[in-house]
This record gives sequence, structure tokens and C-alpha cells, in this order.
Amino acid sequence: MAQRFVVEADGGSRGNPGPAGYGAVVLDPATGEALAEAAEYIGTATNNVAEYKGLIAGLQAAKALDPEAAVLVRMDSKLVVEQMSGRWKVKHPDMKPLAAEAGRIFPPGQVDYQWIPREQNKHADRLANEAMDAGRRGEQWEPGASTAALAEPAASAVAERPAPVGWAAPADLGAPTTFVLLRHGETALTPQKRFSGSGGNGADPELSPAGHRQAEAVAAALAARGTIQEIVASPLRRCRETAAAVAARLGLEVRVEDGLRETDFGAWEGLTFAEVKERWPADLDAWLASSKAAPTGGGESFATVARRVAQTRDHLLARYAGRTVLLVTHVTPVKTLVRLALGAPPESLFRMELSAASVSAVAYYADGNASVRLLNDTSHLR
Repeated sequence: MAQRFVVEADGGSRGNPGPAGYGAVVLDPATGEALAEAAEYIGTATNNVAEYKGLIAGLQAAKALDPEAAVLVRMDSKLVVEQMSGRWKVKHPDMKPLAAEAGRIFPPGQVDYQWIPREQNKHADRLANEAMDAGRRGEQWEPGASTAALAEPAASAVAERPAPVGWAAPADLGAPTTFVLLRHGETALTPQKRFSGSGGNGADPELSPAGHRQAEAVAAALAARGTIQEIVASPLRRCRETAAAVAARLGLEVRVEDGLRETDFGAWEGLTFAEVKERWPADLDAWLASSKAAPTGGGESFATVARRVAQTRDHLLARYAGRTVLLVTHVTPVKTLVRLALGAPPESLFRMELSAASVSAVAYYADGNASVRLLNDTSHLR
């Protein structure tokens, strides 16, 4: 499976035209880690030229990491985003060759573009200013000046979605997009605490009688609240059955989203924790110690799942902006969405309780901030 990257780029000119430079960073969309940086002083140029050159440098850096990668470009230049998206024509003679060069770096359809406010593009903006400062001193920007940024998750990363919070936030951000996160009801494996993911062993358990009762209970509770506007579910049977119970109450249709499926636990599927520990103790210890370790037999690491879930989150946020959406999914996707909203480390996944048919909620605002509203609510089951 091809990797996914976020490229954030910016350019500036002190005079427009004047002394100019650009900056670009390639980010892991799940963790916010800065994978590569680029910046350069380019002499006298306009803002637009510098911004295009930043885009080109960012795309080239992403291609060097993986030429097959899917790339999301985030920039605060409306001009560049709209022109590269094909919605605006490129008319200026200085822009045409730059737009053409940027378009040739990856094949068509491999790059998407998103406009972001300037305050969410601080990493690339900082790099551009470092490059211009170096040019003023008669030097060129050196990567070593920003090694600290590579050691920490980037502040503008998609997955962490930073922004002012609490009393520091703007007074009116508009209606948030709210994800109500519903873990599916019990299956026969749930009370036995067996690994139940999306592995390829053919196991796709249905809801147990208890699970069906839980689904009806949560459906009644959500109908009473009356806030759900859309329903999206994992393709696995236990989620589709849970979602169907809610949809029947609310008169809504269920859209299936593959990115909401549970972790593939490989050879551990259907086994208890004790059984896995007995058979593969070293593999289990590695899995517990690192989010990059995968279960035995080709399963998914938590880092891989986080990238998938973050991409799915952004896709759904774009589709359902300003709406309240019920996501019927599994333990790992729910915990991952909460973790990313909080900016918490991967090991926090092991420190959250998430019961069958429990409800959690995260609100996402226009400035990129996320607010966890609810976690593991099971009041409707009591």
C-alpha cells in the first residue's frame, strides 16, 4: 500500500518583488512527524513565485521519500491551491512554467490540494523566513538550523490539528463537525476478550443476542437526543448490524467506509491475550512497546492504523462539514480518533477503556482544533 504524505509549503517576498525565499515540510499525516524539510533563498522575486517554488520543493521532497505516495498539499496561498486544483486558470507568464513543473512531479490524481489559514502553516512559513534571513546574511539556509523541528511532531500536522483552545480560541468558529463514535455491540468473542479485528482468516462475527440488545438500547438513546444527521459504518458485520439498528430508528441510510475497519491482528485473530503471550511472547512484547510493531503473521501496527484512520477522518470532515455524524466502528479507530484529538502519544491507546456499545464524541472546528466531548458513555445500557 502506498504511503500518504502531507506537504505544507510557503513562500515570501520582502518587497513583492524583493528578497524572497520558500520553505516546505513533508509530514506523516498520522503522527505529525516532519519527515523532510526544504528551504531556499531565491533572490529577488514575488510572493507568488516564492510560493510556487516552495510547492515544487515540497513535492520533490515527498517524491524522494516515496514516488508512489498519495500527497495532500496544504498551503495558505489561495492562488496556488486554486490554480493547481484546476479551478483557476494560470494566466501570468511567470506562473505558467512553475505550475507546469509542479504538475509533472507526480502523476495526475496522486496529489490533492487544500487551502489552510496562515496560522496553520507556521512550519513552512518559519522555514521560508529562515531562508530569507540567511539570504540577507549572504548565506544559504542549512537544514541543521531546524533539526529541533524534525525531532518533534510538526505543529501544523493534519493528525494533531493544533489551534487555540479554551478561552484563547476565537469567539465564533461556526458550527463544528461532530463525530459521535459508537463502538459496535458485543459478539461472541467480546466477553472472552479475544482479538477480533479485520484479519483475512474469514472471521467476521455477527452480533450476539446481547449485542443486538445493546444496539437497540443505543439506538433508542440516540433517537431521543435527535442530533445525528448521518451514519457511517465500518464494513465489518458487527458494525453494520449495530448501525442498522440506529438507522432504523432514525430513518437514515448507512454509508460504509473501509477506513473505519478494525486493526488486522494477523495470526492473533480469535486468540486471547494469554494464548498470544504463550505462543509469541517476543512479538507481543514488541507490540506492547512500540506502535510501529505489527502482530504476528502480517497484521497491522497501530502506526499503520493511525495513518488510515487520520486519512479517513479528514475525508469525512470534508464530506460532512458542519454536521453531526455517527461513526459506528471499533476499539482501535475510536481510541485513535480520541488520541489524535488530544495530541496524546500512541501508548495512550492502552490507557483508555472502551466498552461494547459505548458512545464517545469529538468536535472539529473550522480553525483545525478538536475537542473531545465524551468518552466511553454506557449510561444507555444501565
